Amino acid sequence: MRLLAFETSTEACSVALSVDGQVIERFELAPRRHAELALPWAQALLDQAGVAKSQLDAIAVGRGPGAFTGVRLAIALGQGLALALDRPLLSVSTLQALALRAPGKAARVVAAIDARMGEVYSACYRRQGEVLEALDAETVGAPEAVALADGEGGWQAVGTGFAAVDGALAARLQDQLIAVDAGALPHAADVATLALQAWARGERPSPESVEPAYLRNNVALTLEEQQALRAAKAAKTGG
Repeated sequence: MRLLAFETSTEACSVALSVDGQVIERFELAPRRHAELALPWAQALLDQAGVAKSQLDAIAVGRGPGAFTGVRLAIALGQGLALALDRPLLSVSTLQALALRAPGKAARVVAAIDARMGEVYSACYRRQGEVLEALDAETVGAPEAVALADGEGGWQAVGTGFAAVDGALAARLQDQLIAVDAGALPHAADVATLALQAWARGERPSPESVEPAYLRNNVALTLEEQQALRAAKAAKTGG
């Protein structure tokens, strides 16, 4: 099984190639350079592994949520390659891929990505062996609106959403969290892992059927919303 995966939903750009279970990856913090890097990295990985594009069995992408431009880029790259090669396009949740970053095989993981505008993308997962089961729907909202899938403790927290808004989410949930990695970012290698699991379940989605997960329709705050957010921050800091 040969699968090429892209993840460009955050400030990190990554591409991974899985060949018969062996994964190689390029990963870099590269804000605003994803479009420049993704395809050359993909070709470099293929060359490194001695695999031609025509030998790929499938393409995989992180479908978001995340930065609008990055999510659109991954979908466009995946669809373009999959259509050109007449291959399936497997899409996976960027939050679920992020949750795989949780160390120590944590049984319960809450993943959160900084959504800007004073909000975070988040979702909760339960680990069962090598599988991460979603416990709730992906959401976007202010840190104070995020709720764990149950009221118990013992959660491993991963993602930049826990550093967003001055660490508000980590502070509010601290009694339920056993550890926090607020620097974790999604990797294409984890997108590949989840896509391979979907492949093993028999999933073969057509490129045309894949859609991005934006979760919200607006990409920027209005002037009024910006002023309200600044006022709230000033009130919080006493400024």
